[in-house]
Amino acid sequence: MTITERARKKAEKLDRLGELSAVRDEERGVSLWQEAFRRLRRNPAAIVGTVVLGLFVLVAIVGPIFVPYGPTDTIGIREGLVKSGQGIIPGSSADHWLGFDHQGRDEFSRLIVGARQTLLVGVVSTLIGLAIGALVGGIAGAAAGLGGRWGRWLDTGLMRIVDMLLALPSLLLAVSIAALLGASLTTVMIAVGVVSVPVFARLLRGSMIAQSNTDYVLAATSLGVRRSKIALSHVLPNSLAPVIVQATLTLATAIIEAAALSFLGLGNPDSAVPEWGVMLADAQPYLGIRPALAIYPAVAIIITALGFTLLGEAMREALDPKLRK
Repeated sequence: MTITERARKKAEKLDRLGELSAVRDEERGVSLWQEAFRRLRRNPAAIVGTVVLGLFVLVAIVGPIFVPYGPTDTIGIREGLVKSGQGIIPGSSADHWLGFDHQGRDEFSRLIVGARQTLLVGVVSTLIGLAIGALVGGIAGAAAGLGGRWGRWLDTGLMRIVDMLLALPSLLLAVSIAALLGASLTTVMIAVGVVSVPVFARLLRGSMIAQSNTDYVLAATSLGVRRSKIALSHVLPNSLAPVIVQATLTLATAIIEAAALSFLGLGNPDSAVPEWGVMLADAQPYLGIRPALAIYPAVAIIITALGFTLLGEAMREALDPKLRK
């Protein structure tokens, strides 16, 4: 290849880079996120999911301030209304909207206060999985897409570890971690967070590899831009959209898995601290007397998880480039 041909090819790449980075005023449109927000506003599933999650977050943050009774106040036993040993657990009334639990505590107050614990577990565990998974997936994706032969070896090693985690059933892995660390609220967060790590890692890696094969990366590479700068400043930001959507969906899974661990006795050992999974477990011996004690927290878990799922699926559709007009 002659010097003239090389210069011509470099000029063509520079022109192409200019076309990708500059948009004529008459062709200027909205960004991917702006277009996604417009779609979300017109999507009934997104509206329902947002309303459900808004109410859940509002109840979790300010609800415990306005509950009529303390979550540990055994008012039912003190007033002689609850005698669980004799099969007497009163239901709803004007003063106690959802009745009492087996220890005479106001069920409505415990359900409201328990929303904060459930939100805390779901958000923290998702952030743990997102942080570790994004770190692993980001390194693997950058190494595979821009790291050459050594990068592909690093990518292969990291992905084999991720594959081993993916090979294990998520609930079994979470139970194993929780049993190893001991029963506590922190243990539940760590266990649920570790389970979601391979999902985030695989998703971000695949997205970064796809972005590494685009024209703008090729143009930046031909201009001599450092590969680390390309990966951090261009490839990574453009690869985060599917990861953010997955984080929303993972919140729903995290709430369900955290409730499952608490139900199995691997959550917070202090039953005086309201948490929906613990409330569900405590209600099992009294299903024949008052099944509503199990129905209330179960419905709360289902509705909250459904809200996250609806919003996550709507975000996935809104951010899908194939559906953009």
